[in-house]
Formats: sequence, structure tokens, C-alpha cells
Amino acid sequence: MKKIMTLALACAAMLGSNAIAQEVTYVEDPAQGYTFNKFKSNWFITAEGGVNMQFSKHDVQREWSDRFAPAFGLQVGKWFSPIMGFRGGITYMGSKGVAKNATAFGLVYGENGQPEMYKDYYKTKVGNLGINFDAMLNVTNWWCGYKPNRVYNFIAYVGGAAYAGFEHKVGSDSKWDKHFDTNIALRGGIINSFNVSKQVALSLDIRYTCIGARQEAGYNYGALVNNASAFLGVTYLFNQRTWTAPIVPVCPPAENCDPIRARLAEVEARLADTQRKLDECLRRPMPTAAAPAPCVAPLATVYFPIGSATVSKTDANVLKSVAAQMKADTSVKYDVCGWADNYTGTEAINNRLRQNRANNVKNILVKNGVNASQLDVTTNPGDKFSGKENVYLDRCVTIQAK
Repeated sequence: MKKIMTLALACAAMLGSNAIAQEVTYVEDPAQGYTFNKFKSNWFITAEGGVNMQFSKHDVQREWSDRFAPAFGLQVGKWFSPIMGFRGGITYMGSKGVAKNATAFGLVYGENGQPEMYKDYYKTKVGNLGINFDAMLNVTNWWCGYKPNRVYNFIAYVGGAAYAGFEHKVGSDSKWDKHFDTNIALRGGIINSFNVSKQVALSLDIRYTCIGARQEAGYNYGALVNNASAFLGVTYLFNQRTWTAPIVPVCPPAENCDPIRARLAEVEARLADTQRKLDECLRRPMPTAAAPAPCVAPLATVYFPIGSATVSKTDANVLKSVAAQMKADTSVKYDVCGWADNYTGTEAINNRLRQNRANNVKNILVKNGVNASQLDVTTNPGDKFSGKENVYLDRCVTIQAK
């Protein structure tokens, strides 16, 4: 068997030396996906500005060219993978429309202090300022695979926002009133992103926002208002901006395998010869080995808590049964050996514990009718079981027949 192992190791060494001689290269394997970067990587900040148009129930009555309102925002986000990202920020979204009710939110007032009219409707103008959160999906990387040098990326997102809507003071078209209207909104959109450098990207963001607002009627009436927005944005990417695939080794094929095949054939022949010799050896009769001496286990073992030599009531009842066994044959002598763990206490304390434990066990046996001449009290300064984790097994007294 040793010869077979020796030849096998020789074969492995021969093949290993040939493999080392070949140059092993390491390359990224995108087929296995991409590794996640550290949390501090792939952060970005986007400043955006554009226009918003509101599409509520009556807004279509106002000239569409007079319904454009400014919109802008500041977003901070992070890409967690080449496909998934998240951003949050602050967005201002102005809106211009008309309402049928004179108590609607955001009425526009003229120089005479009266609400401005358009046909039979009241003009409205509201500024919505709020915070938003969006989950983003890079559709280009999802469908076409990630490429670090790609110029164009198509990104879709959905999210929510909380807005505070402000209206102008009565009689003014420039000063905002302290009164405001709080609203919750759902939003979604697409981003056409163009990388102009490794750090900077320009984008066109087309967004839809559905917001609960009161421009349509009085203060006690809520309505869902649709908004379409277009933003031009500039994005700056911080820290590490790219993604890496798992690194895998690539071993070039051997140019000429004939020498290896010849060596393998030689090794196989040696293995066959060694196997033949091993079979002959196995057919020989094996010598009869002497039976091992039987292992005599202790008659009983009594365990103690740390630092104690007192025998518990339960163990005292056990010793009563042990005494009955000893009295059955008074010709047998027993060794009562005290132990203590060497990981706690001083040497003097442990020696005293060993002696006291053995004496207390002997006294109980004698009290139960065992002849004292049958019992030899000894101590053992070593550990019954090695290892600090076995200290509970070392605090004991063993009773073993001689």
C-alpha cells in the first residue's frame, strides 16, 4: 500500500511540475455576474431643472402654452448593482391650471386684488415643494449586459413623495402665503442618461406624478391631479464608479501532451505491478495477534462541585448500593482515589480536596457496612481527562477493584 501511495505522489508531482511550467492567467468572467462594491462606492448626485404641466379636471380649458411651470430638484443616490439603484432628494414642482370653484387652493390674483379669470374658470398657480424617494432599474444593463464604457443608459424608476403646496397671498402674484397644502404623491419616469466622462453624465428625465391636491375645488375637497414633467440634469458620480466580475484562472492547453502520456503509461505499469504484489501479500495468512488485555472500568465514580468535598444525598444512595456490591465478596480490595482539576485553585487546596473527597467516600462505604480493610485511600495529582473543557470530569472520586 505504501508503494502505491509513493507512486501516486510521484505522479502528482510530475503533473504538477508541468502545470506550474505553464503560464496561468486570470480574467474577469461576466457570465458569473458582478460582485457588490463597498457601501461607499457608486454614489451619485444629480441637479435637475425643467418644466411641469398639470392635467387636472379643468386644466384643459386653459391655453396649453400658458400651463408650463418651472420645476427643479436635487437628488442623491447609490447604485447597489449595475441594475438596481436608489435615490432620494428634494423636488420643486410648479403647476398652473384653472378651477371651477372660487374657494379652490392656489387662486391667482390680479392687480385689483380680484381672482384672475379665464373664460368661466379661476386661474390657479401652486408651488409644490417636497421630498422624494425612487427605486431605479437600469434597463440597458439588464437587457444588454453591463459595459463600463457605454455612453447611453436607459433607466426606469418608480417612487413616492410628500409635498407641501404653497399658494400666493391674496392680492399678490409674487409673494407666497404661509398657508400650505400637504399632499402625498406617486411618481414614475424614465431617464435617458448620456455619459460624457467617467465622472459626469447628462440626462433627460421624463416624469409622471399623481398628487392629491385641492386645486380642483374648495378646502374640503380632495382630488387626484396628474402632472407631466421634463428635466435636464447633470449627474456627478463619486468614488468607485465601475463594477467588477469574479476573477477566474485560465490555463492554456498543453502544446504537446505526448511526454505526459508516456509518463502516465509508465506510472500505470508500475501501479499494476505494485497491485499484483499487494494481492499476493493479501493472500498470505495473517499472523494471530494476542488478544488485548481487558479494560477494567471503575466500579463507581462520584462527582463533586468545584471547591467541595461533600457527597450529595443522591451519590450517598449510590454508594449504599456500591457497599452492597463490595460486601458480597470481602476478599476483593478496592482503590478509592481522589481527584481534583488543576485549572482552578492552588496546589495545596487541590491536594486537600483530593484527600477529603476520598476520605468522605470511604467513610460512607464503611458506614454502610464495608470492611475498612477492603478500602485503600489514594489521590492522583494529575488530570483524569486532559483539557480545560473537561474540568467538571476531573472533580471526582473513583472506586476500582484491584
